[in-house]
Amino acid sequence: MTPALIVVDMINDNVHGPEHLPITAGARAIVPRINRLLEQAHAGGWPVVFACDSFLARDRLLRDSRLAPHALRGTTGAEPITELDRQPGDHVLAKRRLSAFFKTDLDQTLRTCAVDAVLVCGLTTPFCVLATALDAVSHDFAAIIVEDCCVAARAEQHEAVLGCYRRSALGALLQVLPLERALDEVKS
Repeated sequence: MTPALIVVDMINDNVHGPEHLPITAGARAIVPRINRLLEQAHAGGWPVVFACDSFLARDRLLRDSRLAPHALRGTTGAEPITELDRQPGDHVLAKRRLSAFFKTDLDQTLRTCAVDAVLVCGLTTPFCVLATALDAVSHDFAAIIVEDCCVAARAEQHEAVLGCYRRSALGALLQVLPLERALDEVKS
């Protein structure tokens, strides 16, 4: 297995945004575990991709949803947080929709690196993390959602979504595993 790590939406506006945002505390809590993943990815020479919301001010996703304007392209709010252990050679991928694959060059980047599996972590479990994992499977990559390295606005949302996929018919194509088991899986 040749893995890559995709860190989804761990950006300034999401992690350091207003304290009243339901995702802020959860996002901060997963930083140490994501850094553990990053440490293993860098040590193993895996490609690392920071997939970052990067919206235009008039983007339909902001205009026609209940999302407050955030992660505007060209602002520091759309950049990965400095608390994560980024290394030279890591990829920062701007995305305008939920999935890191949608209308980006992620598929081509991963294939150029001979990747056949991705570990997905970050924000938020029922939206961008799940969309990225499902699109990975649709692009013929195996996907692992690292369950203790992603969060949702509410714990029950996180659990409900992951519960749907823990024993799904997709089997080894889409797994939900805790950090240490995910690392063991890609080593085997």
